[in-house]
Amino acid sequence: MQYDPIKKSLGNVFNVSPWSRILFYKLLDLLLLRSWHIRKEIRAWSKKVASDIKVLDAGSGFGQYVYYLSSKNKGWDITGLDVKKEQIADCNTFFARINRRDRVRFAYADLTKMDQEEMYDLVVSVDVMEHIEDDEGVFRNIYRAMNPGGMMLISTPSDQGGSDAHHHEAEHQDGVTGFIDEHVRDGYNLQEITQKLKKAGFKDVDARYSYGRPGSISWKLSMKYPISMLNVSKVFFILLPFYYLLTFPISIVLNIWDVSGHHKKGTGLIVKAFK
Repeated sequence: MQYDPIKKSLGNVFNVSPWSRILFYKLLDLLLLRSWHIRKEIRAWSKKVASDIKVLDAGSGFGQYVYYLSSKNKGWDITGLDVKKEQIADCNTFFARINRRDRVRFAYADLTKMDQEEMYDLVVSVDVMEHIEDDEGVFRNIYRAMNPGGMMLISTPSDQGGSDAHHHEAEHQDGVTGFIDEHVRDGYNLQEITQKLKKAGFKDVDARYSYGRPGSISWKLSMKYPISMLNVSKVFFILLPFYYLLTFPISIVLNIWDVSGHHKKGTGLIVKAFK
C-alpha cells in the first residue's frame, strides 16, 4: 500500500494558499491520533521551561508539527530537518509567507550523520524512527545535540501491529502487503526502545502505549479506510467530505478516549527521553 503518494496528493490540494494549508494542518491535528498525544505532551512540558528555548523537529516532513510548535510559543527558535529537499524548500516558502521565518527554518539533514552538540532543549520525532535502519546511531546523534535537561519526544509504531505490515516472507508467500510498506521495522516494544535510548546516553526514559483499543478503531475510520479507498481510485476524493461527515464525530470521541486512558497494549508508542 502506498501511503506517501496519498499524503502528497492531499497536501497539494490544500497547498493552494497559506490559509488552506493552515486548515490542512488543523484537520490533521484533529484526525491524527498521534498529533493528539504529541500536543498533550508538549503542552505539559511547555509549562516547565523558559520561553527562549531551541526546538528541533527531527524529520519535519510537511511541517505540521513545526507549525504547532511555532504557534505554541513565539519565543521558541525552531529548526525542522528532513531528507526530502522539495519538502524543505516548500516549508521554507510557506513559513516565509506567514511571516515566521525569523524564528523557523528548515534544512536538509541525514539524521544518521547529524553532527551537532548541545543546541536543542526539545527534540520532536514523529513517525520517523521506524523508517531508519540505524536508529541507535540517530539516538546517539540527537542525545549529543541536546542541551542538558532537554527532552526528546517520540511517536512511533509499536511491535503490536503499529505498522500494519506483514513480514517479507509472508508477502512473498501469499501476495498480501501491509497498509504501510515504507517501514524498515514493524515497530518497537517498550523494553527495546527504552534500552536503545539509555544506551545512547539518556538518563530517564518514559515509554507508554498509544493507539489502544479506541485509538486503533479511530485510526481505521479516519486514516486506513479512506486512504485504502483512495489507493483504489482518486474518484474517492469526491466522496471524502461525505465520509468524514459520518465518521469524524466518532473518531473525535475515540481520540479523546485514547489520549485520556492508560493502555496495557497498543499499536503505537509515545516516548519521552531526558538528557
